[in-house]
Amino acid sequence: MRNLDIKRNSITKYGIALGALLGLILGMAALPTLAGPHKPNTSTDVPVKLVVTVKARRGEEVPVVPKADVQVYLRNNQNMVTSWVPLQGDRAGLQLFIVIDDSARDSIALQFSSIAKFIDEQPASTSIGIGYMRNGMVVVSQELTTDHALAQKGLRLPIGPAAGSPSPYMALSDLMKKWPETADRREILLFTSGFDAWAPGFANDPYNNPYLDEAMNRAQRGGFIIYSIYTPTAASGGGRGFRTTLSQSGLDLLSQKTGGDTYYLGYGAPVDINPYLADVSYSLKHQYELTFLAKGANKPSLEPVKVKTEMPNTGLRTAENGYVGSGM
Repeated sequence: MRNLDIKRNSITKYGIALGALLGLILGMAALPTLAGPHKPNTSTDVPVKLVVTVKARRGEEVPVVPKADVQVYLRNNQNMVTSWVPLQGDRAGLQLFIVIDDSARDSIALQFSSIAKFIDEQPASTSIGIGYMRNGMVVVSQELTTDHALAQKGLRLPIGPAAGSPSPYMALSDLMKKWPETADRREILLFTSGFDAWAPGFANDPYNNPYLDEAMNRAQRGGFIIYSIYTPTAASGGGRGFRTTLSQSGLDLLSQKTGGDTYYLGYGAPVDINPYLADVSYSLKHQYELTFLAKGANKPSLEPVKVKTEMPNTGLRTAENGYVGSGM
């Protein structure tokens, strides 16, 4: 009987082990297949370009990131990086528009000396324009120019309440639509509350605003990076309500989608914008042009993209979507 029990135990253990092995095999077969690296195909692949901002996670010294340490993922595939160029020296060209909401309170004039100083500190290769948002468009007070003293003269008092309650996002789309194509970077610094009186829905909800959606899509298609400094306007009232929070969330969303930043401290006008402007300058000085190959779509489209590096103390920021052209 003892021998029989031993045999039975052995058969039982064998059956359990076999069952576990079969279960493991079946479980592995049921796992989703992870997409491998995209293999370049010169007949259908298209180059995709992005401007990437490199920032130190701690401290101010920005590490130099070599091309070999950059990975880019599109449509769950790792794609081949073909170019990673620091935008400095002869590649430092930048077109920067400073855009002020024309319905802003006239107290913004207290910040004009800081804005003028920011303009003066930009490299000689940077072209700067000044515009004011009003009635769904940007009224340009100074066209893009490398004469920074001339750019400073484009600053003026906003109209204030007489400007009504415009859509800052419709005005932003208007500016980008009229902006000529260029090999230089195109970036925008907004001074606005983000309040959109023309937006449908409840309390200026940024997730239900077609004008914001259009501005974000146009910015990503055109490679625009957008920064914003919260500035109370006659329309927003500078209140502490839910509407103001949602307006600031709209600015957050805009910067997040385009690879920029938004700055605010509570619900009121910032007393000193110099730290914000210094951070914008910091970003502009530490940008790279990334080019990678992606499988072309049937028609041009925006596709989710992630850019990563394993270098310590290094953060990379770029637009959430890359504009992939047709591979036909």
